[in-house]
Amino acid sequence: MPRKSKETTAAEAVDSVPIPAALLDELVKGPMSPTDVQALFQSFKQAVIERAMGAEMSHHLGYREGEARPEGETNHRNGRTGKTVLTEDGPLRIAVPRDRDGTFEPILIPKHARRFTGFDDKIIAMYARGMTVREIQGFLAEQYGTQVSPDFISSVTDEVMAEVTAWQQRPLERMYPVIFFDALRVKIRDDGVVRNKAVYVALGVRPDGTREVLGLWIEQTEGAKFWLKVLNDLKTRGVQDVLIAVVDGLTGLADAIETAFPTTTVQTCIVHLLRNSLDYASWKDRKKLAAALRPIYTAVSAEAAETALRDFAAGPWGQKHPTIVQSWQRAWAQVIPFFAFPPAVRRVIYTTNAIESLHMRLRKIIKTRGHFPTDEAALKLLWLALQNTFANTTRSVREWHEAMNQFAIFYGDRFTRPA
Repeated sequence: MPRKSKETTAAEAVDSVPIPAALLDELVKGPMSPTDVQALFQSFKQAVIERAMGAEMSHHLGYREGEARPEGETNHRNGRTGKTVLTEDGPLRIAVPRDRDGTFEPILIPKHARRFTGFDDKIIAMYARGMTVREIQGFLAEQYGTQVSPDFISSVTDEVMAEVTAWQQRPLERMYPVIFFDALRVKIRDDGVVRNKAVYVALGVRPDGTREVLGLWIEQTEGAKFWLKVLNDLKTRGVQDVLIAVVDGLTGLADAIETAFPTTTVQTCIVHLLRNSLDYASWKDRKKLAAALRPIYTAVSAEAAETALRDFAAGPWGQKHPTIVQSWQRAWAQVIPFFAFPPAVRRVIYTTNAIESLHMRLRKIIKTRGHFPTDEAALKLLWLALQNTFANTTRSVREWHEAMNQFAIFYGDRFTRPA
């Protein structure tokens, strides 16, 4: 691991506020227990907050406490009011200064505010990691002695919905070399009945190889009409071209893509097709069946793949499982584009595993919920989980540099100079 430069260390030192040694000597006069340290921190935080709000009052009145009131100034200090605020370290009792005219509007802790900076973030962070409202309530009571209601926690997490809406409407890239489409099922209450709704996810690969989730859409049923709505949403937000769309046989998606982006190549996930084929065989036969299917999807060309499929259909496995042959034949129009690409591009579009890995992380977060009360509640948690998943992530798709060169040759200006 590289060492920090002296310049970086110096900059960090400037950002920190040194505490005078004399003050530390006054505060720490001997060994302290964890409880003593926590009580000291709370007292110190209380003193700093009250001093800062006192400075705000001085700025508001135009003179410091103890100084003479300026000529013509009628407003003045009018004592203090006790107020309990919730902090990330527990409840804190502070004294808020008042003025005679009642015009003082504190900034640090505004009027009627009951939470100090950091408390909301702590609640949201716990919620984003899959803790239920009741679990958060119990954790705050146990760790900080802070009693809050479930409605209070819900109101805090509801504040992120404005960010969710802005995220769903944000501008997107003009061109995506690859977009993966897939869905996961989530239980959501609808009209008094818990339904198994689908949350559709679009994961885009940018021209530089980095990935981003383009959006989340919840729908009771899927079809070409719904998918056309999703694709039109992407176009409205700035997407003008998609080179390859990798799908998992979702109903109506291929037709919708052809309507919205006529020049886009639609590719069926080969791994999904293979898994669906193996479902027809017993566990002990799956390894042999996979080996028999391998010549189809590893063929050098579409013609060679078609020959391999005919051989499979005429062979013992095809005769034993004709349904597998039919499933490959039905999907063949979305399978053969795969064979036109060089190996570097094939490795990128071979499977929707990239989005399935994302779904696995999301399922870990939502598995603690029996169901969600509304679509908005599901979107809120999924969005928070995505923020954690993609926080500080800049990793590109594996072997993307080689794929970039192939995309530039295969698609020309559509890749190098997107419209």
